[in-house]
Amino acid sequence: MASSAIAARSDDAPAAAQTAAPMSWIAILLGFLTAVGPVSTDIYLPAFPALEASLHAQAGSAQMTLAVWFVGLAVGQITMGPLSDRFGRRMPMLVGTLVYTLASVGCALAPDIWTFSSFRLLASLGASASLVIPSACVRDMSNGNEAARLMSRLVLVMGVVPILAPTLGGFVLSFTTWRSIFWASAVYGLICIFLVARVLPETLAPDDRSVMSPVALASRYLTLVRDRGFITNALVAGFAAFMSFTYLSEAPSVFIHLFGFSPAQFGMLFGVFAVCMIGASQLNGMLVGRIDATRILGLSVGTALLGTVAMVVVSIVMAFAMRGGAVLHGLALIPLILTMMVALGTTGIIGPNATVGAMADHPRLAGSAAAFIGTLQYVLGAVAGAVVGMLPANNPVPMAGVMLLGAVIMLLMVLMRPGRPRDAEATLPDVPVLH
Repeated sequence: MASSAIAARSDDAPAAAQTAAPMSWIAILLGFLTAVGPVSTDIYLPAFPALEASLHAQAGSAQMTLAVWFVGLAVGQITMGPLSDRFGRRMPMLVGTLVYTLASVGCALAPDIWTFSSFRLLASLGASASLVIPSACVRDMSNGNEAARLMSRLVLVMGVVPILAPTLGGFVLSFTTWRSIFWASAVYGLICIFLVARVLPETLAPDDRSVMSPVALASRYLTLVRDRGFITNALVAGFAAFMSFTYLSEAPSVFIHLFGFSPAQFGMLFGVFAVCMIGASQLNGMLVGRIDATRILGLSVGTALLGTVAMVVVSIVMAFAMRGGAVLHGLALIPLILTMMVALGTTGIIGPNATVGAMADHPRLAGSAAAFIGTLQYVLGAVAGAVVGMLPANNPVPMAGVMLLGAVIMLLMVLMRPGRPRDAEATLPDVPVLH
């Protein structure tokens, strides 16, 4: 019955008017769409050596394609946000996902690393729509504690696919080539196009759509940047991503090359860390409303700091042991894994609360605000990958140290947030809106 009601709706009807569109399945749908970015990042990590060998590329070239992917996501999000504020949520999602699908086919057919990187960049520009727009949809439909709960559900759903992605990628490589991974990505894109076209309601009412002039765009982002509540929360979310991307960039080298994990074993370990982040996000959903969200955010940032400090201590001990000739494997790695679970798990709480806190005062700029936050996350992710890539890779200390840096900056941003209560329904009359 819900689907028939949705099929009958007008494309411009906001989701709030769709009584047959329960929040539970909307969260599932938005999570599935948002997972396009994470799954496309993670699924081919175990294929790095095979990709380099197949395309006759030098060692480290596959990591360059990951950096290209991050750059495209950063650039794409900063444009997709304003487009979704101007034209609604559905049309930019359809166009972006179509671009992602076609570019994934290009990656599967690429004859060399440069062609592959070009299509990877194009795919990331399209995939950026699925990272920005679902968060804007959440803000369109809810606010305050309800938005935080919905965002936590979205994190749960979008996290299930990335858990499976590296394991699935390693499994595929056992039977076929890395190219099949990108054919599968293209199929995923086709499914998303169908869901957006047939199921996703339009959540942004025509009266709430913004103009697209350069002056209006500049004014919009300047308004956001000048809001201390927005920028401090956005930086907390950004440096949570900085921690995650440090792990994402360096973990294959640490666990596969340094500690001898197979791609399948690394995929399972990746799944363990992802389960921690998703479990934390669901704990956040249960706590929001019972405990003040700003307090939850502060406690989770403090926990992340403690986890990364412990991770640095454990890594230093391991580095000294390795320098003395010790071969570390099995039970010897458990302290490092446990401290990483604490450090990374907290990002499942930090991300949703910081994002909702940043967007709370900007309902009419939800797309632009989500775009700014997403771009900031991927810019800082690229910086994290570059920084950790310049450091020695003969022990886990660089990975732990860079993650600690991210946790320290998050704590500083939490301390700099405005102390006054923030009104989730505030509007900005000085921002031009299309009527």
